[in-house]
Amino acid sequence: MSKRRPQWGQKGHVMRRFQVIDIVVAAFVILFVAGCATNGSVNAGADQSQSGAGSGSPRDLPQGAEPVNLDPKDFTTRIDNPYWPMDPGTRWTYRETDKGGAQLKVVVTVSDQTKKIANGVTARVVRDTATEDGKIIEDTIDWYAQDREGNIWYLGENTAEFENGKLMSREGSFEAGVDGAKPGVIMPAHPQDGMHYRQEYYKGKAEDNGEVLSTNEKVRSPFGQFDNALLTKDTITIEPNVLEYKLYAKGIGPVVALGVSGGPGSREYLINLDTASQKQTEEAGTAPLGSAG
Repeated sequence: MSKRRPQWGQKGHVMRRFQVIDIVVAAFVILFVAGCATNGSVNAGADQSQSGAGSGSPRDLPQGAEPVNLDPKDFTTRIDNPYWPMDPGTRWTYRETDKGGAQLKVVVTVSDQTKKIANGVTARVVRDTATEDGKIIEDTIDWYAQDREGNIWYLGENTAEFENGKLMSREGSFEAGVDGAKPGVIMPAHPQDGMHYRQEYYKGKAEDNGEVLSTNEKVRSPFGQFDNALLTKDTITIEPNVLEYKLYAKGIGPVVALGVSGGPGSREYLINLDTASQKQTEEAGTAPLGSAG
């Protein structure tokens, strides 16, 4: 999403262990991408000429600024894509550090709330809160829905950045169907090497893209080690120097995010996955921005 920090998080007393993981994963990414550049596999099968909410094949995924015609009846707030299942109450906790040394804790909670988006699709409300030394620095409500094929669509966000408890910016907020903003796919139903897709589009403000590099990787974080992980390459059209790699584990969701160019250069690792209380699950979708715990 169009935030100054990536989507998930990491922090301090286990930093030496993280630095070792950083070196291993960063080295893998460099070697993998170099190999793809040689054999051309990254672009295999990609077709950016068509769109729609179809089977999740490259030709069905949205690209750039092209319009998509989504039928709200084809969508559900029950999100069970294996690479990012979002049952209400699911809570991921991440630790993040950037190249400047800033250390954050990021908590992502799937609420029991839904929202009807301007384009007619009803979405699941997900809370993403970043804190530094216990103080909120960024608080976001994201909207997701899954189509009947299993693609997870990203329908917008309501985001706010804070400094010393004061609201500093709402930049990056958008809603599909408002002011020309368009939805995108955050996770294909059936990822295949070489898939390209738009993640979000709000002209000049939020223009993020994803690309599947591999579905057969290993990934390790303080939470655990996983096989058959999905590796994606995320870019931003309006910030061409920004590049981030993300790894997802089946049945778990996002595990590692590596900012390798532009932006804050963050490293984020999953440290815990649990279930929020009923009260926390409700508040994730209803508490005003800046007030989440």
